[in-house]
Amino acid sequence: MALRKYHIPDLIEVRNSRIQGRGVFAKRRIRKGQRIIEYIGERIDPEEVDRRYDDHSMDRHHTFLFEVDPHTTIDGAVGGNESRFINHSCDPNCEAVDEEGRIFIFAVKNIQPGVELLYDYQFDLDEPLTEALQKRYPCHCGTRKGRGTILINGNRRKRR
Repeated sequence: MALRKYHIPDLIEVRNSRIQGRGVFAKRRIRKGQRIIEYIGERIDPEEVDRRYDDHSMDRHHTFLFEVDPHTTIDGAVGGNESRFINHSCDPNCEAVDEEGRIFIFAVKNIQPGVELLYDYQFDLDEPLTEALQKRYPCHCGTRKGRGTILINGNRRKRR
C-alpha cells in the first residue's frame, strides 16, 4: 500500500534563499502547530547512503538525507518534494517530527507570508565534534542563536 504524501497546496513555494541556494517560503499565514508538509524521497539503507554520498570526498557537505531510524534514511534528492529545500536555522520556525516512520514538518511559531521556513538539522556524526568538522558543516542562518554549524553533539546522523 502506497503512503499518501502530505502536502497542503498553495501553502508554500520554493525560491532563492539568502541562507543557502533555494529555500521554502510561506505563501500564506501558517499557524503555530500546523503540519505543513511531509519530507519524502526514496527510502534507503545505510549502505546505500554510503554508496551514494561520501562526505569526505565532497568539496562541501550537501545532501538531502533525513535519517528515520538506524536502518532507514530518506533521500529527498530521489523522488522528493519541496520539503528538501527547507534550510537550516539555529533559531527555527519549524520542526521535523517522526510519526511512525514518516517525517512531517510542523510550524513551531506563527509564520507570515513571505517568511522562509527553517528547521534545525541537528546533524550528528559518528565521531567527536571538532573545529574542523564544524567548519566542514557550516551554518549560514545568521541568527543570534547561531552555532556556526549544523552539527550537534551525539552519535547518530539525523538530518541532511
